[in-house]
Amino acid sequence: MSSPLLHAGPAVGFDTPFEMLDACHERVRRTLDLLQRLQAHVARHGADEQARSAAGDVLRYFDIAAPLHHQDEELHVLPRLRAQGLGELADQLQADHDALRQRWQVLREPLRALQDGQQPGGLAGADCEGLAQHYARHMVLEDGTAFAAARQGLDSPALAAMGAEMAARRRG
Repeated sequence: MSSPLLHAGPAVGFDTPFEMLDACHERVRRTLDLLQRLQAHVARHGADEQARSAAGDVLRYFDIAAPLHHQDEELHVLPRLRAQGLGELADQLQADHDALRQRWQVLREPLRALQDGQQPGGLAGADCEGLAQHYARHMVLEDGTAFAAARQGLDSPALAAMGAEMAARRRG
């Protein structure tokens, strides 16, 4: 099991914020795949070096990048959906973000233990699969409807401002 593929991905920047959101979804998918492979790996090999490294990669993504991505959507996508009369979709996406944060918290401590070289008792396949399935359903809504609707009517200056705000949050 190798995790360098976790970092490979499309080269997009904040000057194209919706493409950046799409690229983040690709990173979510790769990280969830790594999480599921990690769960299977630990069942066979325990808390070896590969498992500890992969656990660190998953923790970094879901502790740092995923919350920033959700914040991007909550600040830039959901309000535009509500303004366009798509409040139910915005509410569903917000509820998904809240549920995904809760699902992540269930996995976080077992992954921290694994990263520290301890055998994680709570790294259940059902929890890993549940997080992956919930994200998959959520991203279908965003990729299929929400991003296109939120992008409608945004001119170049508005897109540039959105991208600049997203970048600034990461410089924090």
